[in-house]
Amino acid sequence: MRDASPWTERYAQVRAATMALAAPLSDEDCGAQSMPDASPVKWHLAHTTWFFETFILERYEAGFQPFHPAFRVLFNSYYNGVGDKHPRPQRGLLTRPSMAEVRAYRANVDARVAALAMRLAATDDRLAELLTLGLQHEQQHQELILTDVKHLLAQNPMAPAYLPAAAPAAPAAAAQRWQRFEGGLHDIGHQGDGFCFDNELPRHKVYIAPFELSARLVTNADYLAFIEAGGYRNPSLWLAEGWDWIRAQGIEAPLYWRRGEEGKGWTAFTLHGQQPLDMDAPVAHISLFEADAYAHWAGARLPTEAEWEHAAGAGEVTQMFGQRWQWTSSSYAPYPGFRPAEGAIGEYNGKFMVNQYVLRGSSLATPQGHSRASYRNFFPASARWQFTGIRLAK
Repeated sequence: MRDASPWTERYAQVRAATMALAAPLSDEDCGAQSMPDASPVKWHLAHTTWFFETFILERYEAGFQPFHPAFRVLFNSYYNGVGDKHPRPQRGLLTRPSMAEVRAYRANVDARVAALAMRLAATDDRLAELLTLGLQHEQQHQELILTDVKHLLAQNPMAPAYLPAAAPAAPAAAAQRWQRFEGGLHDIGHQGDGFCFDNELPRHKVYIAPFELSARLVTNADYLAFIEAGGYRNPSLWLAEGWDWIRAQGIEAPLYWRRGEEGKGWTAFTLHGQQPLDMDAPVAHISLFEADAYAHWAGARLPTEAEWEHAAGAGEVTQMFGQRWQWTSSSYAPYPGFRPAEGAIGEYNGKFMVNQYVLRGSSLATPQGHSRASYRNFFPASARWQFTGIRLAK
């Protein structure tokens, strides 16, 4: 019989880590929504609980009864196979349920899921898969909590800090250099017995022409040179949609950058509050449009996701993981032979494979275990509130 204790420990750790992210916040912080793409922390706490209640308890618990019947709609994100959803842009209007009730919801579902844990000691592999997916899903929302909180607090004129201690300064950036990779037929996609999301499969062969990849990420100092050279005023550097976007939005710098008073340079809003711009840190909160324009200005381009994954496997360049999600020029599309799972769970990734671009690597907000060479993150070209950066290719 399979031992359930490692899984129950893992479940408790992940769920506690989510609550720890909410600990520095007031109930008012947790209920606010700063833009349609971001969600209130209270909603994240409830939705990740909804996932376990809907896809595990409802299926496996004898005599299942929902914690609250209205939660099935309120905290459904995008699963059309489950039923109706509360409009995403209106999540910040959900003053009820209260944070206290959401905490009670989490505690109730945790206790009920724990009672099912012994099913793992039997032979129900499907239950184990759903529990694992639920924890991986919750960890994705842990990263979203940090990025959404940062965007929320940045709207406050008081520039409040989420974390009180000052951010450590980045080590001095090395001179940019290029690492060459030979072309040929290479395998990409997840391999091995560890967890992966369905969009990382199946592993398959791709042809990659010889290429070079920058050994480090583009820094704030690098990007400031682009700004000072008139990069945001030169239409020849921009994709047509990107140029229209920056003009319509009045964008002249990365998200969260602020011009200081004359002679005082730039500052940036961080999870530690407003800070002087760290010139050696990798640039962050960049859209695909901005990344592509910078690459053109620098006489380079963005890598394809196949190039990025091949280079990550070779281990010859730095800052591939744990710093910034790195834009690629690859549209988010299914791999040859991709098949979504059956039922509502199959809506997890596949239906988003249009009008998005792939990012690779991971960021400083990414939970441990989500940094792997085959991981495929994806966002629209205009997205900036995630910790997105730039790696160049030639």
